[in-house]
Amino acid sequence: MTVDSRQVAAGMLAAVPFARTLGIEFVEVAPEAEGGVRAVVRLPDSPATHNHVGGPHAGAMFTLGETASGAVVLAAFGNLLDRATPLAVRAEIAYRKLAIGPVLATARLGRPATDVVAELDAGQRPEFPVHVEIATEAGKPTSELTVVWTLRPN
Repeated sequence: MTVDSRQVAAGMLAAVPFARTLGIEFVEVAPEAEGGVRAVVRLPDSPATHNHVGGPHAGAMFTLGETASGAVVLAAFGNLLDRATPLAVRAEIAYRKLAIGPVLATARLGRPATDVVAELDAGQRPEFPVHVEIATEAGKPTSELTVVWTLRPN
């Protein structure tokens, strides 16, 4: 699988204006072993996105993680956009520790892309998880998020 990280970043920022509003930055989008994809996105430290204790607001953290998951989906299945529309189905987030400063979300596809495409080819509407870890730039984990996506046939 070839991934053009600049194209994924540009596509995400064009399709999701709220990511631009928060200043989300795309650090990396890359293939992984066994048909997987990884995306790393960054939320800069900004008083405009702070909560009452000086860290990133829970909504900003969720948006960061959801954006990272969307980048994984676009990288893995962007070649299918003429056949299917990716949609988030549900998400669950766990806020584990206070984050201070910039944070990074690292998202990974939770199923092999080939399995998802096979279900789509069989006329099904596949669902698949994207797992996200949010951490400080120093690497201290602060939150975990799982977004379940589907490919809705057009």
